[in-house]
Amino acid sequence: MTPFHRSTLARAGVVALLAAGGLATVAAPAQAAAGADLALQPLSYQLAKGVKEAKAKPFKFQVDNTRSTVDAKDVRVTVETKGLKNRKVGYLVPIGCDVTGTKFTCLLGDLAAGTTEDFGIPLFSTGGRGNGGTLVVTISSATTDPNLDDNTVEHDITVTEPGYDLTAWVQDVYANVTVDGDEVGESDLQAVKLGETAPLDWAIYNDGSRKATGVAYGITLPAGVTFAELPEGCIEQPLGGFANAYCEDTGVVLKPGQFYTAGVRVEVGSGVTESVLRPGFLWAAGLDASAGSPEEQPKVATGAQRKAFAEVDEVDNSAQFDVFVDLTVQPTPTPTATPSPTATPTPGGTTSPGTTTSPGVTTSPGTGGGGSGGGGLPVTGVQVGLIGGIGGMILLVGGALLVLSRRRKVVLVAPGDEKSTD
Repeated sequence: MTPFHRSTLARAGVVALLAAGGLATVAAPAQAAAGADLALQPLSYQLAKGVKEAKAKPFKFQVDNTRSTVDAKDVRVTVETKGLKNRKVGYLVPIGCDVTGTKFTCLLGDLAAGTTEDFGIPLFSTGGRGNGGTLVVTISSATTDPNLDDNTVEHDITVTEPGYDLTAWVQDVYANVTVDGDEVGESDLQAVKLGETAPLDWAIYNDGSRKATGVAYGITLPAGVTFAELPEGCIEQPLGGFANAYCEDTGVVLKPGQFYTAGVRVEVGSGVTESVLRPGFLWAAGLDASAGSPEEQPKVATGAQRKAFAEVDEVDNSAQFDVFVDLTVQPTPTPTATPSPTATPTPGGTTSPGTTTSPGVTTSPGTGGGGSGGGGLPVTGVQVGLIGGIGGMILLVGGALLVLSRRRKVVLVAPGDEKSTD
């Protein structure tokens, strides 16, 4: 486990390790399974001392369905809380979840084959630092799972010294996403058409007990997607064909319970051939010092923004998102064929000099007549290069990225809509 405050060299090492680990994970071939082969992975490990119940921090876990080609229906998570030390850690039960004794069960929904989903268990501080106990978390679904060995984890919670705790949240990209820092109430989402742009809905939350002064963040897009709009303070650094941006807002002060965001739009390439492009990444960190005027003012997180069920922590400082693409192309009008020249008969049944009677029309190389004039190779989501691009970007920005070891993706639960238990 990583201490809440650490040296910049330690931070850089964690980021590099994540990039290397991501490369190994993405490069491994997926094994098709007879059912939906789910796996559960903890991503959050630490809770800052002093985090209040009203601003509880969800501890993030990831459900993985990338090893199978079958959608998982009605995925549920069951949380056993009796192992928590109630003098150090309290928890919140999200509204709509079923409670049985010290357990609660929540419906996450369907998880498409080849994708992952994050969820979070909201925790808050009730005492001092140290071992906060253990959560036992289990996932299940209505779809047959051929391997249940990795569906349950016993996860230790550590309460650290007070400090800020940034978590970054990002929504999957659709054409009609509402840019509001949450997914609540959004339905009938439409995939992005080829060659068109769409907003990226993202936010950086402070789920700690102290303010963060200065914010740095980065966005990496999947293959086939580029930036159409970036905030001030961002530097775009394409690497290996993947769009990357590194951004800083040195003047912002992010208090506990506040979030930060700025306008970002992305464009889907006209040559994309896949309906889902993944993975994209968002990562964030505090700069530990503020200077100048903020480019964007932080906002207080509302109950609606904290209703979804998910979050992240230090060791996992990159939130993933997918870009959904509408591959439907309007039919191209069929060109009107030019009739072949015909010979003009002359008296006596001979043809005029200089004319020939061809059986059909021939086309010269490089002209029309059906077939493609070439174009680029189809764009696909090569994930290995994407992870490599992240690592290369870290090396390029050097010292500026030494701070990028903190938090990532969030989907939180509104404290006002929850039942509190410690």
